[in-house]
Amino acid sequence: MKGELNTNQINNLLSSQVVGRIACCDGKFPYIIPISYCYDGNYIFGQTVEGKKLEIIRKNPNIAFQVDSYLDIFNWQSVIIYGQFEELKNDENEHAKDMLLKKVMPLMSRTSIHHHEHSTIDTMDNKEIPDIILFKISINEKTGRFEKQ
Repeated sequence: MKGELNTNQINNLLSSQVVGRIACCDGKFPYIIPISYCYDGNYIFGQTVEGKKLEIIRKNPNIAFQVDSYLDIFNWQSVIIYGQFEELKNDENEHAKDMLLKKVMPLMSRTSIHHHEHSTIDTMDNKEIPDIILFKISINEKTGRFEKQ
């Protein structure tokens, strides 16, 4: 059976996952990349660094965001969001940072994230740590589909 997810199912899927895909377009070609994120019931929050994604989105903040969950090819759920990307400042920046720290950071285990476990402060090179840019996606529309057998 295939069908549409209701609002509660959409929100549950968005809340339960930590990796989604953000799609943007430079006017010629679409560009899609995975991101870690959290959802507070109103916005998608994420973090990124300078690069192609930000270059494109700063020119065109209209994005699509997709999240899915699947057991196999016949049992899955998928949500697509259409909205606007916005870099955060001040109080919103702190809110996003707090949410991401609680949800996403416990899942990170790279040495670049946990320097203290693998080196001393004397051996840390600040050039290795990129400037993090926090953002939110304002949601215009949410749609969801599923298949279950």
